[in-house]
Amino acid sequence: MTKTETQSADELISYMSNPTEEDKALVRKAFDFAKEAHRDHKRMSGEPYFNHLYATAKALAEIDMGARTISAGLLHDSIEDVGVTPEQIRDEFGPEVLFLVEGVTKLGELKYRGAGRHIESLRRLFVATSQDIRVLLIKLMDRRHNMHTLDHVRPEKRLRIATETLSIYAPIADRLGMGRLKSELEDLAFKYVYPKEYKRIEEIMSESKLANEPKLEKVRNNLKRALAEHGVKNFRTESRVKGLYSLYRKLERKGGDLDKIYDLQAIRVILGNVEDCYRALGVAHTLWHPLPGKIKDYIAFEKPNGYRSIHSTVMTPDAGPVELQFRTEEMHREAQFGIASHLGYKEQEGPTLDRGQQKREQLWYRHLIPSLFNTQVQNRTEQKKTPKWISELADAHLAETLTERDTFMQEIQDDFFSHRIFVFTPKGDVIDLPIDSTPIDFAYAVHSEIGDRTARAIVNGKIAPLNAQLKNGDIVQIETSKNAHPNKKWCEYVRTTMARKHIHQALLRQQKDGKH
Repeated sequence: MTKTETQSADELISYMSNPTEEDKALVRKAFDFAKEAHRDHKRMSGEPYFNHLYATAKALAEIDMGARTISAGLLHDSIEDVGVTPEQIRDEFGPEVLFLVEGVTKLGELKYRGAGRHIESLRRLFVATSQDIRVLLIKLMDRRHNMHTLDHVRPEKRLRIATETLSIYAPIADRLGMGRLKSELEDLAFKYVYPKEYKRIEEIMSESKLANEPKLEKVRNNLKRALAEHGVKNFRTESRVKGLYSLYRKLERKGGDLDKIYDLQAIRVILGNVEDCYRALGVAHTLWHPLPGKIKDYIAFEKPNGYRSIHSTVMTPDAGPVELQFRTEEMHREAQFGIASHLGYKEQEGPTLDRGQQKREQLWYRHLIPSLFNTQVQNRTEQKKTPKWISELADAHLAETLTERDTFMQEIQDDFFSHRIFVFTPKGDVIDLPIDSTPIDFAYAVHSEIGDRTARAIVNGKIAPLNAQLKNGDIVQIETSKNAHPNKKWCEYVRTTMARKHIHQALLRQQKDGKH
């Protein structure tokens, strides 16, 4: 946010979707309260600290969060930085806003004061998130604005914040399906963490854009014309430019060969319904040949983070290989805003689901904001049904001792923020795993007892070794036996910390039982 940007409660409210008079009154009250509380508070740049609070709240409004979350965004530093008491927040704004403010406040108490305390802060983040996802969304938008103003931070702290953003916060946004935020955080951090590489990738992208834009526009016009001729209506197209950090990582995987990357820029077609997505794909394939192995149907098999779209890379005479993406407006919004797209309704009411959403109504996000579903705020901690990866982060690392902290960062990056694959049970349930996971990882992800009793794995109808690396889309069946049990070799096979811990526990039990 620039210094010249208008700052007013009404301006902030203008970004909200259909706010009630009660919503407006709450946001206005929080705006005035925060502005007064931070009246003499400055940032390192010398600008008013309220600018940061306003930017955080505005970002929350833009992803369609409700009045209480936006108000908490305005108030999130008031307890920590200017001495406002929790009682004041509760009396003025209610227990729910206080819960959110305190959730974010607790995350900030330990930040950047040594590696051990930083790790403890991350633990608190995951615990707070397991109770209410809005705490994490406020923290993410707080971090987003801090990244935009990172030039004013001293160099060593700047690098630390950028590295943390790249390794933790951007992957969290990705796991929550927030593609736009993930890409933005990555690119903001990229230039500080890898400045030379950033400059090189920026030059590559600039040259590619200059060379390819006219060619891509011709491809887009041909596609639009063909869709109209085939009776596809109510669609729009847009260009998608690959993020700089995403390109950097992909170039690393491709050995630096730019010719092997076909999605520097893509054409996205946003349509009225799912049927039209497949019709449009068929029309595109009558115009251009798809490249073998480059058709990915994430509508039929959505990604673990909820992403849905159809991708196809086609060979065009004008622009060479071009990636095309087909999705509905709902899918497009989900791809940009992820979990936030499911929370965009009035916080005091339950959600209204259309027919297309009915089958998705049991998704985990419904259980992360208990108050939205007629559950009292004080019962919030009793909610157990959270995303598996969040509850694992919250639970698995709480009991760890100080001596284990060195492995904490590596574990969460390996288990939760690495590249992901999704594999299927024989019944069609999707299991989300880190890349290079094995059937044993799969077995423990389904249930610890299945893992402990794993006798044989069948992958895509064929017997597979227990150390086989699973691939996206594999169908995995685990055969169990009462006589089967883990052995030390399994520790070398597994990729996930959860599986490794269950194996160690089983080995200890076996050792103990063997002594009697």
